[in-house]
Amino acid sequence: MNPERLLCATDGSPPSEKAVHYTVSLAEELRRPITFLLVADGALETVPAVWDEARVKAEDLPPDKELLAALKTALQHKLLSVRLVRAYGNDPAEAIVSYAERNGYHHIIVGSEGRTGAKRMLLGSVAEDVVTRAHCPVTVVR
Repeated sequence: MNPERLLCATDGSPPSEKAVHYTVSLAEELRRPITFLLVADGALETVPAVWDEARVKAEDLPPDKELLAALKTALQHKLLSVRLVRAYGNDPAEAIVSYAERNGYHHIIVGSEGRTGAKRMLLGSVAEDVVTRAHCPVTVVR
C-alpha cells in the first residue's frame, strides 16, 4: 500500500467520526498529509470547493460543520498538513472515488455502520460502493 496521500470521507455521522480519528492516527504515525472530503448534493461535474493549508492557516474556513469537526480533530493532534474539500454529487461513493482518482490519492478511508441483512439491502452502503469502485486501497472503519 502506498499511503502517501490519504483521503478521508466524512459526513459527520458516528461511523465517519471513527474514520476521521483513524485517519488522524494513521497520518500521525506515517507523517502524511490528510484531505477530509464531504460530499454535498449537486452535479458531479461541479468544481469542488477546496480549503488548502494556506486557507486553513489564514482561518478562511468552510461553513460545513462536518469538515470543521474533522479539522478540529486533526489540530488537536497537532497535524497541520490538512486540506478540506466539499465535492458534489448525487451518489456519494461515485463523488468520493472520482475525486480520489482525479487528484491522485493513494488511500481512501471511510466509515461504515456495519449493517447486515435486510437493513443493508434497504439502505445500501456507501463504504461498500467505494470499495467496489476505487482504484486504490480503501480502509473501512467500523
